[in-house]
Amino acid sequence: MLDGSLLARWLAAAFGLTLLLAALRPSAAYFGLTGSEPLTILPLTLETEAAAQAHYKACDRLKLERKQRRMCRRDPGVAETLVEAVSMSALECQYQFRFERWNCTLEGRYRASLLKRGFKETAFLYAISSAGLTHALAKACSAGRMERCTCDEAPDLENREAWQWGGCGDNLKYSSKFVKEFLGRRSSKDLRARVDFHNNLVIKAGVETTCKCHGASGSCTVRTCWRQLAPFHEVGKHLKHKYETSLKVGSTTNEATGEAGAISPPRGRASGSGGGDPLPRTPELVHLDDSPSFCLAGRFSPGTAGRRCHREKNCESICCGRGHNTQSRVVTRPCQCQVRWCCYVECRQCIQREEVYTCKG
Repeated sequence: MLDGSLLARWLAAAFGLTLLLAALRPSAAYFGLTGSEPLTILPLTLETEAAAQAHYKACDRLKLERKQRRMCRRDPGVAETLVEAVSMSALECQYQFRFERWNCTLEGRYRASLLKRGFKETAFLYAISSAGLTHALAKACSAGRMERCTCDEAPDLENREAWQWGGCGDNLKYSSKFVKEFLGRRSSKDLRARVDFHNNLVIKAGVETTCKCHGASGSCTVRTCWRQLAPFHEVGKHLKHKYETSLKVGSTTNEATGEAGAISPPRGRASGSGGGDPLPRTPELVHLDDSPSFCLAGRFSPGTAGRRCHREKNCESICCGRGHNTQSRVVTRPCQCQVRWCCYVECRQCIQREEVYTCKG
């Protein structure tokens, strides 16, 4: 099983870096970097020695544990992939919770406090982060950005042939192995380890087979197939469903430190005889503690005062019964767009009045 403490430390440091990625703007490129982050990857045209030094510095800036830093330094593509994974995971988290009281707030003390507890939200953070790392590494292998891995070695598929025809499978086998080693090992009673284990199962279920035909006049006399991960939005949506159906297990939480102790079976489930695994065998997310309301500012979130909401969709829930303010404003937007030959889109500028709703304090 995976080491929850290593995962927590990595998330705490990595999410801190992510906040510098254009303040996690929803408009940021989903997989790309903005150029303002502290991690610097020098161009590949530099001399080998200089590039290696830059790569080592990039790994050092991530503030990893000793073992993680060593693994990062082994492959020049790892540091960039780690930052990409955290950025991708944070953006997906914000997207999935955009209409809810907790909107994946990861700033400073809120992040640190949340990661110490066993809420459903914490479970989702661990799951989406591990999924993001697995996904990004598998994609980096198939894209040729890693030195220690390449295309997925699927049965009856030669890597050379895959490259020739553009069919390079995402290397889930390598990325899953890397993530398990990167996050370490610990007791199977560790909640964060179990969440990551469940997440690994979810990722495996998101593999699709893609085929490409090549032959005379595009006929399918010869076909090359490879395995490809489902879009990360699908992973996020699946994990959001797992979050909503998360199972609560008993815990011995130290209220002074917020650290969770031993785990007891989920409510309504009896542990197996002979000291069996007390957690569900199905790939479900689990949590230890009931979540706070997130309505008021506190240790875990800034509250919902001033949050924008949608009157017909979620104002009543997000504003926690305090009501909402309504502000009318005039905006100019492109409208009545038409495609002109050749090759541009022509639009009129239409003036519209819209209402903005924000939660009362």
